[in-house]
Amino acid sequence: MPPAEETARTADRVRRAAAALDARLPLAEIAKGGVRKAFPDHWSFLLGEIALYSLIVLLLTGTWLAFFFQPSMGDVPYEGSYGPLRGLRVSEAYASTLRISFDVRGGLLLRQMHHWAALVFVAAIGVHLLRIFFTGAFRRPREVNWTVGLTMFLLALIEGFAGYSLPDDLLSGTGLRTAQGIMLSLPVVGTYLSFFVFGGEYPGEDIVSRLYPVHILLVPGLLLGLVTLHLLLVVHLKHTQWPGPGNTARNVVGKPFFAQYTAKSAGLFFMVAGVLGVLGALAQINPVWAYGPYRTDVVSTGAQPDWYVGFLEGALRLMPGFETRLWGHTLMWNPLVPGVVLPGVLFTGLYAYPFFERWISPDKEEQHLCDRPRHRPVRTALGVAVLAAYTVLLLAGAQDLLAFISDISVQAITWTLRCALVLAPPVAFWLTRRVCLALQRGDIELLEHGVETDEVRQTVEGGYRPSHRPLNGARRHVLLVHAVPEPVRPEPDRPDPAARPRGVRRAAERLRVALSRWYYRDRLVPPMTETHRRRVAEVLAAPRRTGRDGETGPGS
Repeated sequence: MPPAEETARTADRVRRAAAALDARLPLAEIAKGGVRKAFPDHWSFLLGEIALYSLIVLLLTGTWLAFFFQPSMGDVPYEGSYGPLRGLRVSEAYASTLRISFDVRGGLLLRQMHHWAALVFVAAIGVHLLRIFFTGAFRRPREVNWTVGLTMFLLALIEGFAGYSLPDDLLSGTGLRTAQGIMLSLPVVGTYLSFFVFGGEYPGEDIVSRLYPVHILLVPGLLLGLVTLHLLLVVHLKHTQWPGPGNTARNVVGKPFFAQYTAKSAGLFFMVAGVLGVLGALAQINPVWAYGPYRTDVVSTGAQPDWYVGFLEGALRLMPGFETRLWGHTLMWNPLVPGVVLPGVLFTGLYAYPFFERWISPDKEEQHLCDRPRHRPVRTALGVAVLAAYTVLLLAGAQDLLAFISDISVQAITWTLRCALVLAPPVAFWLTRRVCLALQRGDIELLEHGVETDEVRQTVEGGYRPSHRPLNGARRHVLLVHAVPEPVRPEPDRPDPAARPRGVRRAAERLRVALSRWYYRDRLVPPMTETHRRRVAEVLAAPRRTGRDGETGPGS
């Protein structure tokens, strides 16, 4: 058969197969809407992809490790390759971890890749959430997606702690003992919860076998479901974008999904996997053989948890130890306050923040353009204040190591960090707010005078002044296009006294007005002509629709 005729027949078979599939599946609709889907091109939007690809590495390496790990606390003599522990009676979980590390080909590499991927996964989600918070990408209509992302972060913390506790070594056992102390601090239900989790008196016989399905089935399943929901919401709501020429609230500018974004995203996946492979091969992490098997009468020297729960460890160490006895029950304020109340307040505040900002904001419309952090000084200052408190708590989690390295007493470091925990957040809030306002004033000066050049001119009075050149259009666009919201104004008194809000409603409205004035009191309006003001309003107004009509590709 001639080559041309063979090629024609092959093309005809492909067309018939595509038509048959299209009759059963919406291939044409997916190709039309998905292949040309616009994706953002800014580097900050890749943080979520790093988290996604770290999760893929976690699933692949974790599936491999599951074939060799034994989730049992049964007592067996160790007979593996690691000489210093040979003959010692250990749990089956610890023995299988040593077997993976020393006797299974590639086991140590895969185990360390798995651990590093967990750290990168949690870090990428955390930094991604910070980017969303500081740029205001959580605002309407993306409040639900913020809640989904925050839930994924919380599940990632639980997943990391569960996996960290499975090897039953001395370090992970110390962490489990801390978790059991937090459970016991819960009034009334604490002892029952501890018995249920550990299968009896601590350490029990069931904790590893119960953590194992949570680690490999329950939490990963929830994470995959939330990742799917998160991506569906991103596709439906479209991504936010930075202000710039061509970027408005009515369109979506970015690279098409195929082939530019697909190639870039695939390259990022291989980079993430490659970096994790290098870390797993060269950077030792969690050497369980050095800690030894867990014993209830031994505490690991210099025990430090993974960084994502380091703030919790620091809070436990800084909180003074005291208790209160009421009605036959003892309240242990440490670890109740740092182990239960503090994380509860933190995550409750994070979940509620988008709705709080919407409540005190005068603008109820959809928001599709990212804020520059300097244009929201109070929001940025609040975020930095929380990060300052987190940093202090993270340092407190290593107070014993700091004392050993610096040759300063643990008591002195503890009191220093306690004072820092009280002073650092308000100082960070005040300083960040002032820096944001200073940056705004600098932007206004640039708009008014332009950029300084290398030329210096002498005036007729004999003085010297630097010359300036005006900003280009793209730079002026970035500095001018942002909303300057006014605080919420109190509602005028209604003529009918019976229709006026009273009681709780009146107090809530007064609180809303007061908080809005505090939040939006710093208003620096950039210098604009009336024509510029109308153009900025056009860019910020008329929100895009959730369909695909507003999507545009590069250069739009």
